[in-house]
Amino acid sequence: MPLSTLLLLTTLAQSDWPTFGHDAGARRFSPLTQINTRNVNRLQRVWTFHTGQPGSEGIPIVVGGTMYLAAANGIFAIDPETGKQLWHHPATQVALRGLAYWPGERGTHPRVFAGVKGGMLALDAITGKPAPGFANEGLLDLRQGVLDGLPEAKISLQSPPSVYQNLVITGSANGEGAPSTGAYGDIRAWDARSGKLVWTFHTVPRPGEFGYETWPPNAYKNRSGTNAWGFLTIDVARGILYVPLGSPTTDFYGADRHGDGLFGNCLVALDVKTGRRLWHQQLVHHDLWDFDPAAAPILFETTQKGQRVPAVAQITKTGLLFTFHRVTGAPLYGMEERPVPPSTVPGEKTSPTQPFPLKPPPLARIRFTREEMYDRTPEHAAFCRELFDKNQMTIAELYTPLAVDQNLLMFPSTLGGGGWGGVSVDPTQELLFTNVNHLGQWGHMEKKGDTYVRTSAYGAYARFWNRDTRIPCTNPPFGELVAVNARTGDIAWHVPLGTVPALEALGVKDTGAPSLGGSIATAGGLVFIAATNDSRFRAFESKTGKLVWEQPIDANGHTIPITYLGKNGKQYVALMAGGGGGYFGGTPSDSLMAFALGDSPAPVLSRNAAGGTAVAKRSLPEGPGKVVLQRACGSSCHTLDTVTVVTRDRQSWRAMVDNMLARGAVAKDDEVQVILDYLTQHVGATNKP
Repeated sequence: MPLSTLLLLTTLAQSDWPTFGHDAGARRFSPLTQINTRNVNRLQRVWTFHTGQPGSEGIPIVVGGTMYLAAANGIFAIDPETGKQLWHHPATQVALRGLAYWPGERGTHPRVFAGVKGGMLALDAITGKPAPGFANEGLLDLRQGVLDGLPEAKISLQSPPSVYQNLVITGSANGEGAPSTGAYGDIRAWDARSGKLVWTFHTVPRPGEFGYETWPPNAYKNRSGTNAWGFLTIDVARGILYVPLGSPTTDFYGADRHGDGLFGNCLVALDVKTGRRLWHQQLVHHDLWDFDPAAAPILFETTQKGQRVPAVAQITKTGLLFTFHRVTGAPLYGMEERPVPPSTVPGEKTSPTQPFPLKPPPLARIRFTREEMYDRTPEHAAFCRELFDKNQMTIAELYTPLAVDQNLLMFPSTLGGGGWGGVSVDPTQELLFTNVNHLGQWGHMEKKGDTYVRTSAYGAYARFWNRDTRIPCTNPPFGELVAVNARTGDIAWHVPLGTVPALEALGVKDTGAPSLGGSIATAGGLVFIAATNDSRFRAFESKTGKLVWEQPIDANGHTIPITYLGKNGKQYVALMAGGGGGYFGGTPSDSLMAFALGDSPAPVLSRNAAGGTAVAKRSLPEGPGKVVLQRACGSSCHTLDTVTVVTRDRQSWRAMVDNMLARGAVAKDDEVQVILDYLTQHVGATNKP
């Protein structure tokens, strides 16, 4: 890559958000300071863009004055100051979590890359049309070279690829359930101009390759799983690619894969130009719990014994945060193998030990006693006791293999602990931030044909919660935001993240909430995060964990926000809401929302007498249609706060009203028009309430 291009990208990174993690090392830190701890209370929504379809956890990127977004119905280019659509390329089966940008070169326009049905799509970033000269009219078939005689095997790109110079590097999602056969989960690098394959790293070693002996002979053949369905990160200066690899198939039974099974559940460092293995650390041996590392490895630097140390951090579903020297792979704060229980399932042979970091301590609950079962309100407490007793659960420690016909309860669940949202970094304070869930799982193994499968009365993936209300069966907090001191590995602070309104209304305080997604940090001293299942967007003071800003959003923000400097000199914070993969619910249409500083403080979410949260009271303006709006929509929401704190045009109001109708609001066609007239005239873009 020419020096001029590298300098351009470095400059853009100061004001733009050019990759999913802001920089190639995915620190998710912005040097912008316009929005800071002193004025964040003035942060207000300024525009909303509706994709027209739900299902994305997309992280938008902003490069050179244009925002690019991967949504469930295609790829969009958007004006980042106004939310106006610039172009839209329709597509299906679009990657859930975002897209990547390549700056182009002389004679070749910049391109954006995203997973779609059929493989990976390359679009001209200026026109939105398929990139000329790339693969087959802009579409690269990712199945080539990984099917090995299984033409119906599934493979897709769920997360954005990583870009290094003129290489586009992909992981894949190839299935981790039964049967164990499927497409290979190889890591591959492609030429960004032509789409030609440059190198391949076999995630399950072949004969003669490093790690082959950790599997039974020829166990690599048609082995699915062992895939990087999450994010890849790059140390650009050193030319090192960091890959978090998931569980080998099948997730919960490994009688056909005795041994540790490299490179399953590993953090692997590769030479980014050749794909050659430099080092690896396996974070779970012979995984039987679906504890794959889903989050991006995060690059940071810290000071130890007076020396600056390049490091990489990997959060896992277990809630254990592993940190290593970025070049050597040596544990930063120490790591040890600890004995764990053996399996009692016929044919299974488990690892006698599992790795644990010496620091930091587990960030999520990994132990539980019956005395810690939820007891704050009588109705939910009774539900939890009945769930536990009726299913005759036995409490087990972390890494206990499930037993046959005996329900074991273990913490955390496959939703974490830590999730794919991962870690953000404030290098100025040497702090790492991550959100965790304190949520358990339960179940047992059952013989099915010639194999064993995980099951329960709740199905294969049984969380220890009320699956209707999604309230966990432990005492709160159910979820937290945690800061770790990068110098020492100690926990700097931890605070409840999110609320359960139904419990707070009954006087239960500091509930926290399950979350899916992650945070960003800024030089303004702030950590921004949505992620929780209470449709709220929040900012915390990075130094202390103090909540300093909180606003309602259209739906759950199960993704990662971004921040950037607009061409008008304003700093914006943007977030997608409405996705979430079905774990915590969704909406009929995803909303991309942008916030900027206003002239006056935004409405404050204050604690009510019962301990719940409520927007500072703001009356709906008088006008024809107000009563119809209150009757139709007031009963379907917790409050009408979402209406009174945002401004939209008629098209955007229409999308929101359709959303409310889909969620239970009742209004005839003529009443809908009355509501739209009222909102557009009295709560519209030019008439703030």
